[in-house]
Amino acid sequence: MPRLGKIYDIEIKVTTKPKAEYTSDEYFELNLPVAPAVMVGDDIVVEGTDIKDEKLETIICEHLGLPVPVQSKKRFLGHFFNK
Repeated sequence: MPRLGKIYDIEIKVTTKPKAEYTSDEYFELNLPVAPAVMVGDDIVVEGTDIKDEKLETIICEHLGLPVPVQSKKRFLGHFFNK
């Protein structure tokens, strides 16, 4: 995510806490998503799981009103060969 913050005019805020804090009553009272999670603006993009970089980049572009990046062949094929 920090890489995307350098590419796009968007603030990236990473919050890490011990797992016990994410399951506390105080955390649930904050109405934040279940970790791991990604929010773009006030929208929860994903919670309780990871998200692929390409999907997150697309959502950020949509949020900023920018054209959605086109996935290159090299990037696409990398998913098959870098498993």
